[in-house]
Amino acid sequence: MQRAVFLTAVLVLATQSAIVAEDYVRALQTKAIEDGKAAWGHWGAEPDNYIAWGTHSNRLIPVYTFGTLGAGDGIDLTSYQGAKSPYRSATALQRIYGRTPTHTLNPQAEYFDQTNVFDIQKAALAAGKKHIFLVIFDGMDWQSTRNAAIYKSKKVAYDSGRGTGLHFQDYTANGTTQFGFFCTSPHNEGTKVDVDAQTVENPGGKAFGGYNVELGGPAPWSPGTDIKYLITKNQPADMQHAYTDSSCSASSMTAGIKSYNGAVNVDAQGLPVPTIAHLAQQQGYGVGAISSVPISHATPACAYAHNVDRDDYQDLTRDMLGLKSISHPETPLPGLDVVIGTGDGDERDKDAGQGKNFVPGNAYLTAEDLKAVDVTHGGKYVTSVRKAGVQGAVALQQAAEVAGQNKQRLLGFYGVGKTKHLPFRTADGDYQPTLGRSKKAETYTPADLTENPNLADMTRAAITALSSRERFWLMVEPGDVDWANHDDNLDSSIGAVLSGDEAVKVITDWVEKHSNWKDALVIVTADHGHYFHLTQPEVLTGK
Repeated sequence: MQRAVFLTAVLVLATQSAIVAEDYVRALQTKAIEDGKAAWGHWGAEPDNYIAWGTHSNRLIPVYTFGTLGAGDGIDLTSYQGAKSPYRSATALQRIYGRTPTHTLNPQAEYFDQTNVFDIQKAALAAGKKHIFLVIFDGMDWQSTRNAAIYKSKKVAYDSGRGTGLHFQDYTANGTTQFGFFCTSPHNEGTKVDVDAQTVENPGGKAFGGYNVELGGPAPWSPGTDIKYLITKNQPADMQHAYTDSSCSASSMTAGIKSYNGAVNVDAQGLPVPTIAHLAQQQGYGVGAISSVPISHATPACAYAHNVDRDDYQDLTRDMLGLKSISHPETPLPGLDVVIGTGDGDERDKDAGQGKNFVPGNAYLTAEDLKAVDVTHGGKYVTSVRKAGVQGAVALQQAAEVAGQNKQRLLGFYGVGKTKHLPFRTADGDYQPTLGRSKKAETYTPADLTENPNLADMTRAAITALSSRERFWLMVEPGDVDWANHDDNLDSSIGAVLSGDEAVKVITDWVEKHSNWKDALVIVTADHGHYFHLTQPEVLTGK
């Protein structure tokens, strides 16, 4: 008996050691946080401080497109790259920014502007593309993509360009894929607003956007001459350029405007601007937005809503669901056909950021609004909400099939309470995050994992509901990349990129089976970067 117990103990210890050895990214991340530094990388401009920086940067951002090569002027990326880059033209910069930003005109620019993502989609509508997908990996710059590609492929296969290792890097879409990169800088940072009056108090804010190629570098993988420039540090005021937030950058891609940080599809003066989803809806397209983070967080909200303040969550949700809101108090917007995201369980008694009309309860979707939109109460949406003991993926797909069959709308509302988002997948595919910048690690119950769908499940359900229509537009946001990068958590960041990559594969598989690359357009990109530096890439191979 004692020998059996001993052997069992040895087997358990051996198994645990194997698990630790396999989960080497978790070990790297944990030790970096505990030591405060790592020889192989760092967040920010200080090599000896692993967590010196925990927010966005002004890095150039990669974009991968499918169904664009040879698709015609305005869709093909050559319409905006190289000689046609708006950053080579003072007139074009004036049109985009409302001025010519200092130190931004670049006669050799290969990059284009984030607003050109809107232009591509608008041209696709005009050309009759039937299925348009905009996938925004929130916070995923070129470096975050490469981290995940190295980990997945177990080799350092590239140090510039498109890269290889992930599905969206390797997939060719029958020879119609392209790669490029763009500038994300906003119109301005520091604008103050009145959420109740829906007005801008100081148009122009405190700091303007732009991009200095000498200081920032000509490509996402090319460091400039000043490592602190991209995070607006260590520069005279006239040499600094503001970096964007998620709502301003998403508005650039959905509404084609440069605005202030915090704006949701309103211009620098606070005036609402129609989005690509509005334009598509007017042409008879079904429209939808899904996210792994709260349904009316910055990026999914920018698919459709209008507001001077990205934090006015309940009103943003009302716009998305076709209800009267602070920005549309008399005649509501028609509403999205599919809305799937998280926020379930995030209950608040008060929230000053949402203005005087905040309703205590769920921060994103009030109980009254949920009831009002439900088909069982006379609304337009088949609803699927997290329920105890019910498999989230199954319940959501069933609701999507009902909505598709009856040509009804679909609302999915999930999440993990105060964490607000879907459970974080980590690099090795489990859901056991380790320490990040916060010095805390999230934990999930078995119910958190089974009662919630993942992003690929959400994507599949959204397409199921929308594909009953001949034409549709869909935004998909792997939003947890941004949350992981804000936490300086490499393990969660890689897991989030891989999770989003699986959602992209759901899309391309559907196009292969049910559409084609003449009728479909897929844009895979990010809204902004963070500031991780991988100085020893071989460590992510685990060899």
